Amino acid sequence: MGRLILLLLIVLAVWLLWRAFGPGSSERYGSLRPKNAQQPPAIKGPDDDEEFLWNIEKNRFKERRAKEEAERRAKEEEERRLRREERREED
Repeated sequence: MGRLILLLLIVLAVWLLWRAFGPGSSERYGSLRPKNAQQPPAIKGPDDDEEFLWNIEKNRFKERRAKEEAERRAKEEEERRLRREERREED
């Protein structure tokens, strides 16, 4: 009778270990990641990398601003030059 109980306890222990650590246990008892958590997409190239694309757009914006600023300064300098010439003609 003792051997039968010992055999049943061993079978029960194996079954409990299988349920606790076997296949599918992470779905039954939860895992470190929630089920609905999405993994970030794998970056396959520079056109998939959001940070890379953002940096390109940011650099283009800075270049455009610098160009606009240079044009504005050139225009102001031209206006100053014209005013100086007009003043010289008046004198």
